[in-house]
Amino acid sequence: MRDVAIVAFAQTDHRRRTDDLSEVEMLMPVLHQVLDATGLRERDIGFTCSGSSDYLAGRAFSFTMALDGVGAQPPISESHVEMDGAWALYEAWVKLRTGEADTALVYAYGKSSPGEVRDVLTRQLDPYYVGPLWPDSVALAALQAQALIDAGETDEAALASIAARNRTAAADNPHAQLAGSVPAGDYVVRPLRTGDCPPVGDGAAAVVLAADDTARALCTRPAWIRGIDHRIEAHSLGVRELTDSPSARLAAERAGAFERPVDTAELHAPFTSQEVVLRRALGLDDSVRVNPSGGALAANPMMAAGLIRLGEAAARIHRGESDRALAHATSGPCLQQNLVAVLEGETTHV
Repeated sequence: MRDVAIVAFAQTDHRRRTDDLSEVEMLMPVLHQVLDATGLRERDIGFTCSGSSDYLAGRAFSFTMALDGVGAQPPISESHVEMDGAWALYEAWVKLRTGEADTALVYAYGKSSPGEVRDVLTRQLDPYYVGPLWPDSVALAALQAQALIDAGETDEAALASIAARNRTAAADNPHAQLAGSVPAGDYVVRPLRTGDCPPVGDGAAAVVLAADDTARALCTRPAWIRGIDHRIEAHSLGVRELTDSPSARLAAERAGAFERPVDTAELHAPFTSQEVVLRRALGLDDSVRVNPSGGALAANPMMAAGLIRLGEAAARIHRGESDRALAHATSGPCLQQNLVAVLEGETTHV
């Protein structure tokens, strides 16, 4: 098995609405930017994988239109996951590890602005018992937050401080949709206020992966993926302990996150209460810098926010600001599915 690294990362400036842009128009500058960073052209890429959702676009096989931004002629080796782009990165990582390609382009995009994303996300629920009740994503997150408060794990003031810390950090992120001082606001669904919830917006991201010496040739300090794993909770919310995330903990264990401390963590926690759960499940204390980019509370483009966590962690390694970073992505209600990756700089390679 070969070593695989993230060698380049790019993302859009995330905006509340992009009515003036199609998915292809939103995506193309990001693809050009990430390829320019490596000096590669489309024909140099061995495998391409994307993540998006037809539910957001409102039409079947919408991802095929985005291939216009990649260039599918001459024919390319291409795949797609109906998931966040973090899971597309996992598929590409497997391709490179097994020697089927030396380089891979992974991209993800989502436009949440055309519809009511809270309603769209109800389609992830069990269609027989929970779906017909139409609990939206914020209501379910509020259920989890209240469970944490009842268990004594947090309170509303602590949740507000999490929001403030993330959005203050986002002031240094030129791509963030929300940054700086953001008021707690009114209750959306008690106990969650506006400030505890992610912004709705549009955006895209892309990374380039490369194996072994190809990675070293393309990047001065590659972000080596030392481990990556993803796990899922039971589909039924009624059989889960919402104050904990065993799947995130297991994914982190299998990815090697507990072997040595990390100095940075990019957590895909769209709601403040989810950061509380993840910090405990992943064993992150105050010595770890969590979400220096601002995280999903600063920008949460559907289907791309998880890939952005991996990209942001890798970018810090590229710049020499981190030696060992943890990146996390989630999908589904109340942290139902969790992916964890451990990234390291060249100097920590053993």
